[in-house]
Amino acid sequence: MLTDFIKEIANTDWNSSFSTEIQTQSITALESGKILLFPQLPFQVLSHENKFLTSTITNFKTKNISFNRSTGLLRGAECKGQDHDDLKKMLQRFADHAENLIRNLFSPYIHALQIGRTSFRPVEISGRVSSYRKDDTRLHVDAFPATPNQGRRILRVFTNINPNGQARLWRVGEPYADVAKRFLPQVPRPWPGKSFLLKSLKLTKTYRTKYDHIMLQIHNRMKADLEYQKAVPQCEIGFVPGNTWIVQTDHVSHAAMSGQYMFEQTFYLPVDAMLNPELSPLRVLEKMMGNVLV
Repeated sequence: MLTDFIKEIANTDWNSSFSTEIQTQSITALESGKILLFPQLPFQVLSHENKFLTSTITNFKTKNISFNRSTGLLRGAECKGQDHDDLKKMLQRFADHAENLIRNLFSPYIHALQIGRTSFRPVEISGRVSSYRKDDTRLHVDAFPATPNQGRRILRVFTNINPNGQARLWRVGEPYADVAKRFLPQVPRPWPGKSFLLKSLKLTKTYRTKYDHIMLQIHNRMKADLEYQKAVPQCEIGFVPGNTWIVQTDHVSHAAMSGQYMFEQTFYLPVDAMLNPELSPLRVLEKMMGNVLV
């Protein structure tokens, strides 16, 4: 049932305040592995920004356009001059909206919350050719080869802005603890000095901890196991235009099957800032292995 995966929140304003009760319920649901869905919380694309609703706005090397609010750097866009500035302003506006929503809904997180990159995803997912490790149509939990998160939670805000009514189609799989039980026994130990070498050669931006190694291995092994992709219990969810949803993508097994034109904002949260840190992937893995991973 969809209620097993989703908690709906009736809110239509990015700047709304939320009662303590709603905040507690929302955080509890999020940390338990549910998706928080705002059925009627659209992001308004301005009239002069409609020109960006084309897949040709990205360059051939990337599927997404990313914006770093702290540096002002825009990557992956195939435009210059005024268009470049307008595109950056659009992503900046979405980042501001997403941050307002997160700070108002999750006030207990505010002191520790770290904002990451903003992305605009104008390319259709279905039919896109990639390696299996980059194939997001396969169920996975998020882990990044070049940017280890060292145990921090990956919290993301998504909004479907498709102008043609097309839904963003997801599959959601089994709970994280079940994923870990299934794939952890397959994870090999990293060879000594590997993390130091990766950092020294600048192949990773930060030090890859034991936790990061395990999460990346689980991510890759989930995607490589085609029988698992077919047989594991899963649910299909369609996020229609105007839907906004929040999910911890390091926790929720998910796959994006089809859809075009979406915004996403990433946040990072230290495990100790959670209301229930024992539900984090870090603590789940540490309990299973009996040792500290970060």
